Amino acid sequence: MAAGRYSFEIEQGATFLREILYQDATGSAIDLTGFSGRMQIRPYPTSNTVYISLSSSLQPDGTGIRFEGLYGNYSASQGRIGLIISAESSSALSFCQASYDLELVSGSFVLRLLEGKVRISNNTTR
Repeated sequence: MAAGRYSFEIEQGATFLREILYQDATGSAIDLTGFSGRMQIRPYPTSNTVYISLSSSLQPDGTGIRFEGLYGNYSASQGRIGLIISAESSSALSFCQASYDLELVSGSFVLRLLEGKVRISNNTTR
């Protein structure tokens, strides 16, 4: 399976919340129990520079990946992936456009679920 392509925009200085529902071809949620997630945003895929990393181990400011979903009472078995970048973390982002991918991991199994471009919408109010 090739990674899906999805591009998005982060508003600098605001909390970024994005919920992804991972489903099979019939529209049934894929059980993500036991999975962890990881995501990096870089200038381009082979760059050594990392603008921000998200993982299932949430950072102290709440930035990271959750498998309970962001809206409502969901569990990992319902295929929901919540991406969170705190306002504090998004304030530090200053690129115009970059690349990312989102991987799901279970043991030695790694699935590149999504890849694409990320743009920053610069804030004026500080």
